Amino acid sequence: MAEEAGGSRAGERDPAVLARLVAGAQRGDRLAMDELLTILTPYVGRICGPVALEDGDDAAQEALISVFRNIRQLDSPAALFGWVRVIAVREAVRLARRRQRTVVTEPTELSELPAVGEPELAQDIGDVLRHLSPEHRAVLMLRHVEGLDEQEVAKVLAVPLGTVRSRLFRARRSFRDAWGGAGR
Repeated sequence: MAEEAGGSRAGERDPAVLARLVAGAQRGDRLAMDELLTILTPYVGRICGPVALEDGDDAAQEALISVFRNIRQLDSPAALFGWVRVIAVREAVRLARRRQRTVVTEPTELSELPAVGEPELAQDIGDVLRHLSPEHRAVLMLRHVEGLDEQEVAKVLAVPLGTVRSRLFRARRSFRDAWGGAGR
């Protein structure tokens, strides 16, 4: 996933370039930090969006602020994307929990299943995801979008492997039930 994190600019995926940017940012070089944050922004957004939903942009911003403030704590530039992933998931779950406490959403009826590629499909999936807990959205995103194995998910979420397995089971079941319960 780190190899997918960079965009189209030259050097974004080059470990030597990333190491140089991290070292510069850790020394306080503002240009290096700016370039590093530019590289990380789309990656963080892809992580935070599916977990924090409406608060995805805010979670991404909070995660990037945390990266900015704590870059000196990163021991190895090679661990950059894993370190950022942990921060992004933590912020996304935190903001999603806060919204969950303040906003009670009513179940909505989903329309007939649209064809793959139609915008309605993404909206229907988003509607179903809104009914899952932030922890369930996080475990699904890390496992099925980021492609991490269960042990890696456990490390990112700082929970035991058994917890990841039970959350995955419950999240998949809840997703299936919500999807199927909507008249599918």
